[in-house]
Amino acid sequence: MEGREPITPPAIPTALMCILLDQYRLPWFGAHGIGHWGRVYENGARLARLTGADPIVVAYFAVFHDACRSNEALDPGHGRRGARLAEQLRAEWLPLDDRQFEWLYQACATHTDGQTEAPVTVQTCWDADRLDLGRVGIRPAPAQLCTAAARRPEILHWANARSRYQQVPGFVYRQWLPGPELGTGG
Repeated sequence: MEGREPITPPAIPTALMCILLDQYRLPWFGAHGIGHWGRVYENGARLARLTGADPIVVAYFAVFHDACRSNEALDPGHGRRGARLAEQLRAEWLPLDDRQFEWLYQACATHTDGQTEAPVTVQTCWDADRLDLGRVGIRPAPAQLCTAAARRPEILHWANARSRYQQVPGFVYRQWLPGPELGTGG
């Protein structure tokens, strides 16, 4: 399958992940936690190669879009809260220009609104998240995906299989979780 090369580990600093995890209210490995963020990252990285989306924006979307959830069920406004958190951390932690940040903010703030029309980078973010719906028993509907790449049968099958079994990408353990040297590990 095209795009099957290994995914390059994210360029998201462990220290930023510590900030996100320290403020995260839910179990780190719950339905919307760090395992989901890792799969969304990998989905997005694979899709970005095919859609031409900005891979840096897609990577930051993966870790911010659900970072401010208050529960695992219906949680209106969590995407906007995640977008505002990204805005608060932007100066120190997000090396994004204004256009990139606008895409990130839009993608996070509206990722649960069911939209399909947006710049390709925003669409790729939304699709990366929607491709991981199997973790909550929902098979992604091709008609609700934004990009032709996400609707490819081989992409749908690959993403859905990982999601249903809640596979946690190895880099999540190696690079995103705080180690003993940082004094945390929740």
